[in-house]
Amino acid sequence: MSNTAQHAPARGLQKTLETNSILLLLAILLLVSIGGVIEIVPLFYLHNTIEKVEGVRPYAPLELAGYNIYVREGCYTCHSQMIRPLRDEVERYGHYSLAAESMYDHPFQWGSKRNGPDLARVGGRYSNDWHRDHLRDPRSVVPTSIMPGYAFLSRAPLDYEHIAEQMKTLRLVGVPYNDEQIDNAAADLKAQSAPDDPGAEALRKRYPNAILNDVAAKGGVTEEDALIAYLQHLGVSVDFKLYDDKASINVR
Repeated sequence: MSNTAQHAPARGLQKTLETNSILLLLAILLLVSIGGVIEIVPLFYLHNTIEKVEGVRPYAPLELAGYNIYVREGCYTCHSQMIRPLRDEVERYGHYSLAAESMYDHPFQWGSKRNGPDLARVGGRYSNDWHRDHLRDPRSVVPTSIMPGYAFLSRAPLDYEHIAEQMKTLRLVGVPYNDEQIDNAAADLKAQSAPDDPGAEALRKRYPNAILNDVAAKGGVTEEDALIAYLQHLGVSVDFKLYDDKASINVR
């Protein structure tokens, strides 16, 4: 039997599909459905698709308020928070991002482009004073910066009247805030925003690695204080030395 005769049925089917739009559409839907089922069904047998990482915790109230401001100002459009497992990214920004680092973000702030550096590891890299100067006048610390100034944040009182309610809402979608954390939301927010606050020790028990503000804002907590607290938390929860061997393998 010739090759032409062997391939005749397949060519006939191909011609039928190509000349009949309804059949072609049904065939596409069938194939897409099969592929979707193969990808989706296994997820129903998994309790969690994110590997748990020691040290990752929900945001403290002041950090959560800062996260809200970060989202409101659209900071993710210029600063991603997702370091890819590529050698140039790891050498420039630090250890590649872990899925667990974003598991309590609603919505996550990965971003899609970078007009400025990735901020996934910015926590603890600069002092609070540096961040204040940078937010108020970016070019005072980074002469080539194209970032607009956010000096108004230092004059805007932080509205945290409903911070406990937001924590309750986040708990509904899986963020593990407990009753103690929610009941002490306002006190913890104030403790993190001012030095020598008597509630600092209790705050750190509820939120390990929480970085305290080193200057008490005149007139109360500002939006600038909250945003800096959020930035200082990024990338400080996980001991990345535990992942150094994996990183060295991935970037070779």
